Amino acid sequence: MSRDDGDDGNTGYGRRAFKRSKAHFADRITADGRDGWPVEAGRYRLVVSRACPWASRSLVSRRLLGLEDALSLAVADPIQDDRSWRFTLDEDGRDPVLGIRYLSEAYDRRESDYPGGVSVPAIVEVSSGRLVTNDYQQLTLDLATEWTALHREGAPDLYPAALRDEIDEVMADVYEDVNNGVYRAGFATGQEEYEAACAGVFRRLELLAGRLERQRYLVGDTITEADIRLFTTLVRFDAVYHGHFKCNRWKLTENRVLWGYIRDLYQTPGFGDTVDFDHIKRHYYQVHTGINPTRIVPLGPDLAGWLTPHHREELGGRPFGDGTPPGPVRPEERIPAAHTP
Repeated sequence: MSRDDGDDGNTGYGRRAFKRSKAHFADRITADGRDGWPVEAGRYRLVVSRACPWASRSLVSRRLLGLEDALSLAVADPIQDDRSWRFTLDEDGRDPVLGIRYLSEAYDRRESDYPGGVSVPAIVEVSSGRLVTNDYQQLTLDLATEWTALHREGAPDLYPAALRDEIDEVMADVYEDVNNGVYRAGFATGQEEYEAACAGVFRRLELLAGRLERQRYLVGDTITEADIRLFTTLVRFDAVYHGHFKCNRWKLTENRVLWGYIRDLYQTPGFGDTVDFDHIKRHYYQVHTGINPTRIVPLGPDLAGWLTPHHREELGGRPFGDGTPPGPVRPEERIPAAHTP
């Protein structure tokens, strides 16, 4: 996420149309280390913003897979300055492990004068302080498939081999029309462009609601990567995309199926316990000054409904498959009570 151009640095937004760029640093951390970055406990640090939907994917995956011991976590301030993501939430304004004030310092150690912005999620090598990857599309797939030796006992299979073709197809549609669609609507600079993007968002949401009326999860009978990717957009929908990005044909709370689905996931350990509504709202409304020049953060919406019964268990399904829920959130990673329902 970078300043005012779509949150994540992997974006471009000009006069005619919003376009998200590919990640520039696409190295992979793999079991065999074929890109020069082998999976190794303690070697890397995950840098996120709790405001960013792309970074939030990695937060959910890390929790579900039990990688907290293997992959440490740095959380950036949701409000950026002209050097982008900063560690002002930490004592003395420095990340206590990497010793840096700005994520851009890790980027600079990897490559000077690189194209694009400073984006999260990012994985940094602790010993060298160099950025390894900012490939938000591949990062969580690798956590699920390449980091298996370090998964907790009972970790779910988030990307089962037998379902990957279907998962990939669903994720491609969700990305195009929902994950990225809300940004195309929000950063549109023309009426026709905005209307096309907004219509696409709600057309896909209605198709997803039809699918989820019959089954508890998007693919198969367990939580997969597809659910994680839809969750991180839907959890932000009423709080920021409905008003700030003008995706306001209806609220998520007004759709029986999707409101039940998102509450089901939110109440599942590993999902809602990674969500900070305060960080989300302050980032979008205060950083995107091109859309919200007053930087006023709205008081709503009311969060009380997130913990109400959803009854989705009546559809069956096994959230973690043959596995088990993750354990309690670490004290240092808990979301402040004032930022949650």
